[in-house]
Amino acid sequence: MTCNVGGIERPIRIGLGLVLLGIGAFADLPPIATAIAYVIGTVALVTGAIGFCPAWTLLGINTCPTKPSNKP
Repeated sequence: MTCNVGGIERPIRIGLGLVLLGIGAFADLPPIATAIAYVIGTVALVTGAIGFCPAWTLLGINTCPTKPSNKP
């Protein structure tokens, strides 16, 4: 897996994941809404933590900065 999630996107995903997991745990939501919050929160947290998003690969998106080339 190569990095395709980087920059400001990683902390946003991690923060969003934590918020959604908290909403799922502490908000008085119907069971289906709680499950949706848990699933989306987990996906956001994991993809932010590991820096790889399968959906970005399918869409051809890469927000991870590339290493500068040392060619003259």
